[in-house]
Order: sequence, then structure tokens, then C-alpha cells
Amino acid sequence: MSDLSHLREIDQVLSGRAVGRDALVAQSWRRCVEQYGMDPAKPSPAHIVTDARLREHREQSERLIAIARSGLEALFRQIAGQNYVLLLADAKGVTVDYFGDPKFEDELRRAGLYLGSDWSEDLAGTCGVGSCIVTQEAVTIHQSDHFDLTHTPLSCTAAPIFDTGGTLSAVLDISLLRSPQPKISQSLALNLVRASVRRVEMANLMAMNRGDWVLRFSTSPEFLDVDPEAAVALDGSGRIIGMTHGAETVLARQADGPVLGQRIDRFFHLGVDSLPDLMRGRPTEDRLITLRDGQAMFGHAIAPQSEKLPAAVRDGAGAAFQSIGGADPAIRRLVAEAARLAPTAIALLLSGETGTGKERLARAIHTSQPGNRPLVVLSAAAPASDWAALAETAEGGTLLVDAPGDLGPEGQARLLQVLAGLDALPARRRPRLITASSADLAQMVRAGTFRADLFFRLAAARLALPPLRLRQDFDWLLDRMMRQFGHLRPQSLRLSPAARADLKARDWPGNLRELANTLEVAIALAEGSVIDLPDLPPAPLAEAGAGAAAEDSLADILAACGGNMALAARRLGVNRSTILRRARREGLWPA
Repeated sequence: MSDLSHLREIDQVLSGRAVGRDALVAQSWRRCVEQYGMDPAKPSPAHIVTDARLREHREQSERLIAIARSGLEALFRQIAGQNYVLLLADAKGVTVDYFGDPKFEDELRRAGLYLGSDWSEDLAGTCGVGSCIVTQEAVTIHQSDHFDLTHTPLSCTAAPIFDTGGTLSAVLDISLLRSPQPKISQSLALNLVRASVRRVEMANLMAMNRGDWVLRFSTSPEFLDVDPEAAVALDGSGRIIGMTHGAETVLARQADGPVLGQRIDRFFHLGVDSLPDLMRGRPTEDRLITLRDGQAMFGHAIAPQSEKLPAAVRDGAGAAFQSIGGADPAIRRLVAEAARLAPTAIALLLSGETGTGKERLARAIHTSQPGNRPLVVLSAAAPASDWAALAETAEGGTLLVDAPGDLGPEGQARLLQVLAGLDALPARRRPRLITASSADLAQMVRAGTFRADLFFRLAAARLALPPLRLRQDFDWLLDRMMRQFGHLRPQSLRLSPAARADLKARDWPGNLRELANTLEVAIALAEGSVIDLPDLPPAPLAEAGAGAAAEDSLADILAACGGNMALAARRLGVNRSTILRRARREGLWPA
């Protein structure tokens, strides 16, 4: 179809004179003009977000990226020979993971089929990802279905990914730069993307509910144990606490109202006590279960696998906190407290050394709550004349006050005045106040260098992030960051044991930020598939870092090192025998 023909067809749809055009596409075209004010005669280039915004979007989607990546790699291998591109976009339409042929990288970037591209409908017009977000249904937007002339050569097929609470969390898209003309040629792509989404949702449910019963079910027994159609997670009383979208679709037909929170026996002739009878030990065809409307299905029950996560972290609201830390007791306590405080309006003070992840935790607290609300950073380094305007843009969302400890008396007075002005707003529009500080504000109050009235406005509750050198989940953090930077090297990349040991022995005065910088440099320098010692950049503040570690208690350092005295000695720059003598003297090791 020529550009002129495409413009005429859009005009006919908008004027009501067109017939035969797909209803979903026609509705989207109307939104593009009537809601978004777009002009179909003015093609626009692809919208690629800044590197800083991309990092934010990837961090917020990091857990889903990690769960989905192996399945998406397998899917890409399946379709790569047909020149497809695979995109994983978050619920806002920004591409947070990408698989494509490097030979066409420049062309793909220009087309927006690339990492960081924003495919939200209000920016890109009618498109696979944007229309999928609006309709929350699997769609194919083929060539002239696109509103923007820039995208009419493309064929994009997308399906929504829902979290365990039934909320849209991402979109999986398979696209072609150029495709055969008939739209039906993308039927296989539609089936593939739907199947992949089903498996991603299943993997997510299993990961989120290891400590709960999971009931998986299908209409036929053949693939029940390996690729079931749907699944729900159940608490000890048989109440549904998580589900895949397929399960919600099936069960919603059985009763009015929401599925989540209902007992499983409302939908099936089945109680929680019957679940052990549906475990893998019995033949699949014998695991017959019946819906309340009489439909027969086959069930596979999976018993709780491990220690349960705190309820505030396990539920949908707490999913945003899953990327904060691993199996570190202090981090788990911190995350549980943050998840419980997140739904409140309590002003929070997040403290910790530079680079410990204060802003990351603030964003997790913000994004854990529903709605498209603004998060605005009010930096002490910004001109004070801009603070009031910044605070106003945070209405209904979160105002993150960064580094108030850097302010002098005049700046503190001005900040207090700006915050007091927010009290005039209605409660529903008043922004949630979160403060991030590397300085010890409480000590500054005691020293008379920080206003007590400002401190108590900022710090109704306090959450302290531990330094990296004392965290017991260092291996988890290493692996997480390696996955986070996976887009930099499409092939699999791993750390050698020697490189991992060297990183664990460092003191990290720059904390998570320094670790991220170190890994990013090492990934760029590594020539093969293994990052080894020569690839690691030297610690930039090694001498200063040793002093920081020396100030920590030996008990904390040994805990962070997993009781490994040799590792603790390397971190402190002393002999192992010195550590042993100190440990015995302090009662940490038997004499």
C-alpha cells in the first residue's frame, strides 16, 4: 500500500466511510487522532529513551527479565532464521530486553526494534506493543495497520504478560522489518508468542510461590506435567493467592467476581486436602478434576518447595522488591519492612553509604503501589528556586529528596518551607515523601548542623541499607548484575572462579555502583566467554577502602565472608593468623 493510500484509508476510517478494516485497528487509529492528537501525514522517527531511563526501566523489570530470558533465548533460536526480532517491553511500552541479528542492528535501531525503544501507543501510534497494552490481548499489527508511516513496512505480533495478581506487567513482541503481504502469514508468530507468554507466566508463578501449593491444570493429559495450560498458587486453606492469566480466564467463567482470594473449591470439586492425590506419583490420566460447571480437566499439584517469603514481599504489591537482594538476613528484614511501609503515607528516610542502592529502594517502594504516578527527585544540588515547582510536579506520586545533608542553614530553611507548602494539598494529591541520605542526619541534628524540625518531617520511619562489604548475598548480586548487563554481550558470559574470588575480596567503598561499573568494564574487556582476572579493572580506591573495612566489626566481616577467614583476611589486608587471633580474643572462634 502506498503512503497516499494509507492516509486515505485512515481518513475513511475516521470519517466512518471505511468498511472491512479490523475493528481493533480502527479504534486505535481514532485514539491516535482524537486522544493523542497525532497527524498520520507526519511520520516520526523511533522513540528511544535515554540510557538513564533505560536503566530505570530495566531495573524495575529485572526480575521478570531474569525469569523470562532462557525461554526467550530458546524462542529466538527458533525464529532467528526467519529474520524475526524479539522484544520484551515493560507495561509502559519501553523495550527492556531484545534479541536480533547484529548484522541488521543499525536498521533495527532506526525502526525502533531495539533496546530502549518506547512503543507506547500515545508515542508510536498503532503498533503491536502499544495496542497490546491498551487492549491487554494478543494482537498482530501488520504493515498498513500501523498508524505512523514510519512503521508501515513492519509486522508486529505481541501478547501481554500478566503477573500473579492478574496485572499487566510486560509485553512480548515478535516483529519483522519486512514480511509477506498477507496478514495471515503471521499466524505462526501469534501462536508462538502466546505459547511463550504462557510459559513465562508459569515460570513466574512457580518462582513467586515456592513456599505454597501450586495446582497446574490442562484440558488434556499429554502435556500436563511439562507444558500445562494454566496454574494457581494456594495457601494452606486452599485460597488462591496467585494465578496465570490462563487460569483467570478459565476460572472467571465459573463464578462472578474476582478469582484471586477465593477458595479453590469455589471453582473445582476439589479441596486443599486432595492436592497430594494429584502429585506426579500418579499416572497423568488418573489425575482427573472437575470444574463446577462439569468440565473435566487434568490436574498436577506441586507441594511447597522451600521457606516461604514474607507475605508482604510475596504478594503482587511486593514483587517490586524482589530485585533488592538475595538470601541476606539483613536485606530480607529491610525488604519486609519496606514492603509493609510502602502502602502508607509515612515519610521514609533511606540511609546508607554512597552507592548502596537508596534510590533503587525508593523506586521499588514507589512502583510497588498501583497507578501511573509520578516520581520526582528533588536534589539538594539543584537550584533552590526550582524546588517548589519540582514538588508540585510530584502531586499524587512520590517526592524523593536527595542528599539534604549537603544543605546549609538557608537551604534547610527553604526545603522546610517547600515541604510545608505541600500540607495545603488535599491528602490524595499530597506526594509521598522519601529521603535518601548518605550523611547521618540524626548525628547532624545532635551536632547542631541539621534542623530537628526538618529531620522529623523527613524521617518518620528509617530504613538503613548495609554496605556491600557486609552483605551476605554477594554472589547473588554478582549473578544479578551479570544478567543485567547481558544485553552488552549477546553470547553467554561468566566469571572465572579466580575473578569471582577477587571481586569477593574487595572492599567496595563505592558499593553497588562501583560493582556495576567494574562488571561493565570487565564485560567490555573480556575477549572470550569467560571474565578472568586480567579483565577486571583495578579497585580505584583500594587503599581508602581498606580503612573503611577496618572500621567494621570482625563479626560482621566474617558473616559477610561466610565464615571464610582467608577471605576476611584478604579483605582487611592482614594475615589469616591475625584474623584467627582476633576471632579467638573476641569469642568468635573456639580457643
